[in-house]
Amino acid sequence: MIKANYEDWLSSRREYQLTMVKNWIAILAGQLPDISVELWNVPVERKTELESLMQEADKALALAKSSERTADINTLCNETFDALTAKMRSIKHRYFLKPPLTDADFTGLGLNPPAETPIPTAQVEADIGFPGPFLVGLMNIRAMAGDAPAEQSEYGVRMFWGLTGPATESDKFRVTEAPKTGLDLPHSKFTRRKKELFAFDGESGNTVYFCLRFENPAGQAGPFGPILKAVVR
Repeated sequence: MIKANYEDWLSSRREYQLTMVKNWIAILAGQLPDISVELWNVPVERKTELESLMQEADKALALAKSSERTADINTLCNETFDALTAKMRSIKHRYFLKPPLTDADFTGLGLNPPAETPIPTAQVEADIGFPGPFLVGLMNIRAMAGDAPAEQSEYGVRMFWGLTGPATESDKFRVTEAPKTGLDLPHSKFTRRKKELFAFDGESGNTVYFCLRFENPAGQAGPFGPILKAVVR
C-alpha cells in the first residue's frame, strides 16, 4: 500500500501512469506521425513487453477499484504497477533520450515536468472509531493547522502506523515505545479519502499508533500531526 517512487516526469497516480503508457504505445506504433519514433529504434520485443504490462496493470486497477477488491487483489495491483513503471523508466532512459528529445517529443510523450506544487504547511488529524471487532477507523481526516490543500488538488495524506505486541508472520515490525513522530512508526499508507479502515485481526488488547501528514504530488511532505492511539478491541 506504499506509494510508488515519484520521479519528476512520472505521476504517482496510477490512472495517470496508464494514460501515459497508453500514449507511449500509440506513439511507438506510429499512430502519432508528428513524433519521430523511428529515431529511437525501440526493439519490437520492448514494445510488446510494454503493451503486455499495460494490459495487466489496467485489469488489476479495475479489480482494485471494484467491489471484488481483496488484500490479494491489492497486492497484485501493486506488483503489476511496479513492473509497469520499472519498464517505463527503463525505456525512457535507454531509448527516449537518444537522440535528445525535441520540445514536441517531450510534449507528445508527456515527459514535461508538472507545474511546481507548494509543500504542504498544514498538520493533519483524524477521529478514531471502532466499527467492529479488531477494526479501527480513522474518520474525518482533516487539516488542523496551517493552510489546507485545495479539495480538488492532487494532495493526499500519508498515514503512518504501528502496533505494539509480539511480532507475527504478517507484521514483523512492532512498536516497542510510544512514538514521537510518524517516522517512529514502521508502516505507512497513502490516501486521498476522508476516512480509512484498518483491520487488526487477532490483535485485541494491543495498542495501535497513528501519525498523519499531507504530501503533495511530488511526495514532498508537510509537518506531522499529533500522535493518535487506540487499543484494538
